Amino acid sequence: MPASRRFLQLDVFASRLCDGNPLAVVVDAEGLDRATMQRLARWTNLSETAFLLPPTQPQADYRVRIFTPRQELPFAGHPSVGSAYAAIEAGRVDPSRGSLIQECAAGLLPVRVVGSEASRIIHVQAPPARVEPLDSALADQLAAALQVHLSIDQVCRVDNGPHWILCNLERADTVRGLLPHMAALAALCIEQKAVGVSVFGRESRGDAAMAVRAFCPADGIPEDPVTGSANAAIMAWLGGRGDRDGYGVRYRASQGREVGRDGQVDVQRDPGTGAVTIGGACVIGMRGELMLD
Repeated sequence: MPASRRFLQLDVFASRLCDGNPLAVVVDAEGLDRATMQRLARWTNLSETAFLLPPTQPQADYRVRIFTPRQELPFAGHPSVGSAYAAIEAGRVDPSRGSLIQECAAGLLPVRVVGSEASRIIHVQAPPARVEPLDSALADQLAAALQVHLSIDQVCRVDNGPHWILCNLERADTVRGLLPHMAALAALCIEQKAVGVSVFGRESRGDAAMAVRAFCPADGIPEDPVTGSANAAIMAWLGGRGDRDGYGVRYRASQGREVGRDGQVDVQRDPGTGAVTIGGACVIGMRGELMLD
């Protein structure tokens, strides 16, 4: 008889189904080994699949393991936001509490819960980021893959759990008009051990200050709809540049329109500590049972 486990699929960084980034969540993941989790992540074929588990540290309220179709990640943004939402919806944590602690491979991360039911917004603090410059040869390789002209000042590498290569294209219309060479981006990501390349530029209309895109072709995701860790990495880079780009310590990013979505990520940096949080709405699209032999 197959084992039955609760299963949710939800959209993260959107309040309407089909606008955000889909996340599969195995609510009762106790007893699953790493190989089975990876196999399930390949089967769901989403950018990430999350597995909820009891915490191993007394400070934590729950634990999550996060897998792309290719690998396990120590941290990812939309699975962290979505996992907190799913843990509340499934009754694994107390929904009346305004703050939680998530345990993941990147450590213990504070979670802030604002509102309830359909209006609930989840904010997750990203792990501390390490920002590194790219050399000119790698910047040229990136420019060729993105099919744009770049200066060394427009690119960097950020590690906030996953490794991201970032590119400031300055204008939203440049971001939205990109037609990158996916095979070249995949080769670059594999060579640099990066989960993906994220680009951003200033938005001049609507309620978002920034347009963002994230390409993860090496993991089988040519373009990720809405990407929390990339948005957190961008804010960490902006802060490290002394905020000379003028976004401030709080803004909203728009991502996903190029793949038929309309996600929104609220990004904030503590001016004292430099800690970055990413937040947004979630909506559940599927509830069911996962049957495993």
